[in-house]
Amino acid sequence: MMRLIRRKVAVVVVLAYVFFSLYAAYSVFFSRRVISRVHRVVKKGSADNSKAAEEEWNPWEEDERADSITVLQKRREAYRSYQERIAKSRPKRYKVQILGKAAIGLYLWEHILEGPLNPTDKTGQWREGEIQSGKINFSFYTGPAVVQGHVPLDTDSVVLVLNGREQQKISYSIQWLQHVQALVQAHTISRVAVVLLGSEQCTNDWISPYLKRQGGFVDLLFLVYDSPWVNDKDVFQWPLGVATYRHFPVVTPNTQMVSSARPYISNFLGTVYKNSSRETLMAILKQNGLEKECLTNAREKWLPQETADTSRQYQMALAQSDLTLCPVGVNTECYRIYEACAYGSVPVVEDVLTPGACADGRSSPLRLLKDAGAPFIFLKDWKELPAILEKERVMSQAEKTERRMRLLEWYTGFRQQMKDKFTEVLEEAFFKLS
Repeated sequence: MMRLIRRKVAVVVVLAYVFFSLYAAYSVFFSRRVISRVHRVVKKGSADNSKAAEEEWNPWEEDERADSITVLQKRREAYRSYQERIAKSRPKRYKVQILGKAAIGLYLWEHILEGPLNPTDKTGQWREGEIQSGKINFSFYTGPAVVQGHVPLDTDSVVLVLNGREQQKISYSIQWLQHVQALVQAHTISRVAVVLLGSEQCTNDWISPYLKRQGGFVDLLFLVYDSPWVNDKDVFQWPLGVATYRHFPVVTPNTQMVSSARPYISNFLGTVYKNSSRETLMAILKQNGLEKECLTNAREKWLPQETADTSRQYQMALAQSDLTLCPVGVNTECYRIYEACAYGSVPVVEDVLTPGACADGRSSPLRLLKDAGAPFIFLKDWKELPAILEKERVMSQAEKTERRMRLLEWYTGFRQQMKDKFTEVLEEAFFKLS
């Protein structure tokens, strides 16, 4: 009985399976298709047996598409407005090109503006660099290969660095001024400044016709030494700086330079001219038995170039001395003052005006340094030196360290002050920014 029931159930299952299979086959192959309201069939070329294609259709499609385009346009307009606001808020930059045709150009670029130079080889025929200061992007070109007519000008604002110390240098400088004047007349250049290593006697009349106030084209003049021309309007005093023509480096102070005890109280390495105060200085050192405490190396003839050995000896003397003696030469201002500052060796400066046409004012000589609060030791006569050195002997190392730190900080601040002044003067005179 149980077996019969199972057989009947199996037959029913098989018949049900066959029935549903036949129904499914009929639905697929013989029933009509029902087209949904949200779909449409597009038939093309039924007469020529072309294939039918179906497209999805949305009754709100056109409205949605219009809304999307509107939203996209609004986003684009908002982004464009944002970009314009950013552009307006971004400070405008101005270009100034510096042509360094005198060694003091390297002091301006590397020591004052702290700009890079490529290639780094100091003997390179063509060296260039770029730096940003204030609202100005400076570019700098220097080297023997920087010649008239071969310098790419990408701005109409130029600073020309020249040497006017002697007649041969003046003749070369005039050639450059005439070249730049031709560019001004051709409307290639419209703004010109000159940084000039002037005469040590402050006789610079040869450049006067080129100044704008004399009918020329030079808007600004930055002039080395205490010239009576300096008015802080179109003529500004500029520091002599270090002897870059002798490859004096950019010195980075370190802890040892600041705090270590130095073996010498003072130093003087230089040329001793006949009948000069330098002879007096050497005599005083010898008479008072100070030669052992003062590192000296005197020579009778000035040498324009240093060897690697003499350069190293000189820099070592600065680094190993608490004081650097700075007797006057042709002018009171000398490279030695700035080089001593770089190594934290306090300059002992002979504060007397040298012969010539330099200004004899309240702060002269060295008015630029004095007005900046230079922490030097000034004396009028080298007979005062023994008393100064006696004070040095009783000064503690802590006091010397503090004084050395103060000097290094001052020199860093002085260079920053000159950088800011140079930039601000150009911004105001060239681009009317104040």
